[in-house]
Amino acid sequence: MSDDTEKWRQIGERLQQAREYLELKQEDAAVAVGLSRSALSLVENGKRKVDAVELAKFAKVYGQSIEALTGVAETKPLPENVQALARAATELSPGDRAELLRFAEFLQLRQPRDTSRG
Repeated sequence: MSDDTEKWRQIGERLQQAREYLELKQEDAAVAVGLSRSALSLVENGKRKVDAVELAKFAKVYGQSIEALTGVAETKPLPENVQALARAATELSPGDRAELLRFAEFLQLRQPRDTSRG
């Protein structure tokens, strides 16, 4: 196995671990990133490379840095309330998850950010 092949396999493994840590199904993660479930499976198995745009989407969906997903930096654990939100979101319909994501994006764009809430 070439060095590059091994690196892509490791990236795929990190992506799978991040998805499973959030208790997301492949189908749900694939929709969030804009891939088919089969394409995500190939990525997680190191048989399909991801481009920079896809990697940035994975980082956003999984709440990890690109550096963490590629192995350049150590992965930081997600706060418990973010983990709980991700677990709860897995039980929602795809439409409700999309609405939740839109709401989260709305909250991120609010100015100024209210840091008094936990």
